[in-house]
Parts: sequence; structure tokens; C-alpha cells
Amino acid sequence: MITVALPKGRIADDTLKIFRQIFKSDFLFEDRKLIMEEGNFRFLAVRNQDIPTYVSNGAADIGVVGLDVLEEHKPDVLRLLDLGIGRCRICVGVRNEYELDYNNPGIKIATKMPNITREYFASKATPVKIIKLYGSIELAPLIGLADAIVDNVETGATMKQNGLKVAEVIMQSSAHLIANKNSYIIKRDEILSLYDKISAIL
Repeated sequence: MITVALPKGRIADDTLKIFRQIFKSDFLFEDRKLIMEEGNFRFLAVRNQDIPTYVSNGAADIGVVGLDVLEEHKPDVLRLLDLGIGRCRICVGVRNEYELDYNNPGIKIATKMPNITREYFASKATPVKIIKLYGSIELAPLIGLADAIVDNVETGATMKQNGLKVAEVIMQSSAHLIANKNSYIIKRDEILSLYDKISAIL
């Protein structure tokens, strides 16, 4: 049995489509169930941020997770394949009328990605104060909580609607297939067989 951790939402739907194509089978989570078994596979519906934890601790053999989450948490897992789904950009966003001054030593950035943010601004030799938020991040510059935000942007519509613009693109992200290192040794043949089938579809 191979256990696969999938993020809830759109990436899960797109990933299950790939599995449907490979195995010509339903691959659907019933109602609100968090576990689904189909043939030799068990799928877990997990929050995106938690996928690396499930995989690195061996609760799942493989998982599908955004590159942004991998870069933020740097988990001890194998990165097998870029699936090319769930594409987005990690961007610095500011109010429309605002320009970021990298010489200002006290820039306040609101984000749920403190590590990516710190590394990016460190590469510009700019110290920043990070304000960690988990949602509605666009609100922070509008009410003076932060000078800018770092967030993932798909179309940019949410930023636009809230009077923000993209000031910088930090990185491009898409969903990656990752594996637990021990699982990769013990279940190598099954994982590589799946890898080949997914590669063929992509």
C-alpha cells in the first residue's frame, strides 16, 4: 500500500485527475472523508502546509505540495517531480501609490512565509520586521499594520481589488511530488513505477 498525502482544494482535484487518467478509476473523496482507498493506494486529504510533516515523518510515503511550502519549511524529503499544476507566484505586494524603499532599515512585511521573506530581503541586504499572519494578508498595508506583504498570487485579482500592486516577484511555484526517504528505499519499485506513469501523462 502506498499512502499519498494530498492538499485539499484545487491541487488535490488536479492531482486526482492525473491518477484517474493513469488507473482509469474513480479516485474521489466521498463527502467530507479525509481518507480514501483505491486499489493499492491510500489518499489522505491534508492542509497544504502540513504535507511535508506527514511525508517527512513517514505517515505518508509520497505527497503533493507547492514549491513555496518546500522552500519555506525546507523539509527532509526527496523532491521527485514538478507536476506543473497549481501554478502561482510568490510576490511582494504594496499599496498602489507606494514604492518600497530598500534602504529603509525598518520595513514591516506581513506574510505567512517568514523564511522566504527573510531570505529574499537578506539577499537585498535589507533588514525587515516580519509580522506573521495566516489570512486576509492584503489587509495589513491598507490599515498601516505593514508596509508590504509577501503572499502567493495566482491572477493578482485579490490584490487589485484591494488597491495593491505587485512590486517584486520572489519566485514561481507549482505543485511538486515529494517522497519520504525511507519509503523511497523500501517501496522504490512502486514509487518509481508511479513516477514513470505520472511523467508519461505530464
